[in-house]
Amino acid sequence: MPVPLNLPAVEKGAAPCGASLLHDVSLPALVLNGAALAHNLHWMQAFARASGAELAPHGKTTMMPALFARQLAAGAWGITLATAVQTRAAYAHGVRRVLMANQLVGAANMALIAQLLADPTFEFHCLVDHPDNVADLAAFFGERGLRLNVMIEYGVVGGRCGCRSEQEVLDLARAIGARPALALTGIEGYEGVIHGEHASSGIREFAASLVRLAVDLQAEGAFALARPIVTASGSAWYDLVAEAFASRNASGRFLSVLRPGSYVAHDHGIYKDAQCGVLERRADLHEGLRPALEVWAHVQSLPEPGLAVVALGKRDVAYDAGLPVPLRGYRAGATVAGDVAGCRVTAVMDQHAFMTLAPGLELRIGDIIAFGTSHPCLSFDKWRVGLLVDEQWRVVECLETCF
Repeated sequence: MPVPLNLPAVEKGAAPCGASLLHDVSLPALVLNGAALAHNLHWMQAFARASGAELAPHGKTTMMPALFARQLAAGAWGITLATAVQTRAAYAHGVRRVLMANQLVGAANMALIAQLLADPTFEFHCLVDHPDNVADLAAFFGERGLRLNVMIEYGVVGGRCGCRSEQEVLDLARAIGARPALALTGIEGYEGVIHGEHASSGIREFAASLVRLAVDLQAEGAFALARPIVTASGSAWYDLVAEAFASRNASGRFLSVLRPGSYVAHDHGIYKDAQCGVLERRADLHEGLRPALEVWAHVQSLPEPGLAVVALGKRDVAYDAGLPVPLRGYRAGATVAGDVAGCRVTAVMDQHAFMTLAPGLELRIGDIIAFGTSHPCLSFDKWRVGLLVDEQWRVVECLETCF
């Protein structure tokens, strides 16, 4: 009987530094173009600075601590996260200021945060939108002799979380003020749930309402900070939010914080389209973000004329906001002849993508296709590691995720 080899498991898409994507990496792999990534980091930080705002990028997009470190080094005020577990992961990798753009609900989740608050260097803010949550948080943290920073979430009818009226916000602020274990540090909103033909005007009105509420709360002495936080902004409408904040933040009385997350990798789908809208609205922005995220995979089967099956599927790439987009093809280190960009993915299964071929294109089994994606959040969370590469497609760094 053969003796089993004592071989370690191989992580999907992992590779050592210096490895070539074209020869040395077991595909599929999540790939980040280093030059585009660096451009995006500095572009968005410069945008925030020029807008008179701070940047707290949403870390849930990548959950890559190495990228958190780069964002902070570029000047980010903090990191936005969505859950207590994500917050713990970020803290374990050195992040010391977190804006949790979500409600902290459940004793087990509260306990995770309470442990972190024992570190006086750690600054944490979470959201509340209901008196029940206010009461639960006050009881939990008060019993432990801790004071928790909370921000009121202001929402829209039919949207996601958040108080649905300005009066609800004002009433909730008073409820928070009656709880010594809670400190009201700001107000938050998310404009990405505003859709329709007149979305841009609706977003401007929402951002204006958000700041108006902050003014009213400040006049009532509701905030525990002399310069309370006003924050909104996903990755599609950050320019409108920044504009509204800047026009209404007289004398810098508030700390305006923008929270886009997908900008760091950008995409070839919904955020590419959104960026076109930003550039149309802002003629002063001569260059926008660059797509940095790709997923590379092999042609696995050519079962019928005009059809290729690629070893790439739902376990490897987002498909909720558009199917993968063929960008380039490679064969033995050379670009595949023909128009790979003219190919189209028509469906994905767990680990297969069905791709129709451009007229005249002849592929071979083992050819490599680089795909663009739409909605990077749901591509990153399918990987434990991504590959940062240079312009010669050589691995510069292996970036771990911590979802």
